[in-house]
Amino acid sequence: MGLKHLNLPYLIPRLVRHFLPEKLVRALLLRSLIIRPGLETSDPFAAVQRYVDVLSAHGRSFGGKRVLVFGYGGRFDLGVGLLKMGAAHVILCDKYARPDEVHNQRMFAGEQEYFVKRDQGLRPRPERMTLLESDIREVQSSGRMEPVDIVLSSSVYEHLDDVEGITRALAGLTKPDGIQIHFVDLRDHFFKYPFEMLRFSEGGWRTWLNPSSNHNRYRLWDYRRAFESCFGQVEIEVLDRDAEAFQKVRPYIRPEFLSGNPEDDAVTLIRVIASKPLS
Repeated sequence: MGLKHLNLPYLIPRLVRHFLPEKLVRALLLRSLIIRPGLETSDPFAAVQRYVDVLSAHGRSFGGKRVLVFGYGGRFDLGVGLLKMGAAHVILCDKYARPDEVHNQRMFAGEQEYFVKRDQGLRPRPERMTLLESDIREVQSSGRMEPVDIVLSSSVYEHLDDVEGITRALAGLTKPDGIQIHFVDLRDHFFKYPFEMLRFSEGGWRTWLNPSSNHNRYRLWDYRRAFESCFGQVEIEVLDRDAEAFQKVRPYIRPEFLSGNPEDDAVTLIRVIASKPLS
């Protein structure tokens, strides 16, 4: 790739983002400053309704179910919303994000049905919600957690550094008749340039450009392979694609990120529904 083809308006912010401390990044994200938060942070109750609609279309509901939210982001809104939709128990799992004390205190200080005050801040009542701040692979291998009926995530999978291992762990924690719903954003999260990250080698990306939140650059077929290796039934729906943006950068994309099918290559957003975990 010659110098004349370098996209400096992309590269310079990406370099800055790579070296920005993750604590500062998280503060910006939670306050919607510069970095755009996902739906579960910006509108958690719309996120809950989105899950409700998917379950309803599959003849299911949250009623009486044990639910795991993988990568909940530090805010308790989604857990409360799921409980209000009838979930029996919600597990909020996030190895990296700690509870957003300011937001949670402001939103839920009066919700004594769901929360109690602890020395460290507002915390869920253990009979209603569980906070899980551990590596899900270690939790699954230890056998210390009861399996769940439903696993949910939104804009989490694209940040994983071990998609296959974590998918196996989540499958192992799902009941035989359980279901998983994952919304995955395949775009470069510098959203103005959705495919720009695909121009770089793995070494160059990880050394200079990969954000501190990690972006694994998996494509549609990578996710299909990962889920089909762990579940007997997998539905992947393409929610959006950007053929115009893809064609602009297509000559510079590395071959490992191309399938040969332009429709698959241009996919930007997917929804994965997985059931029947393989033993």
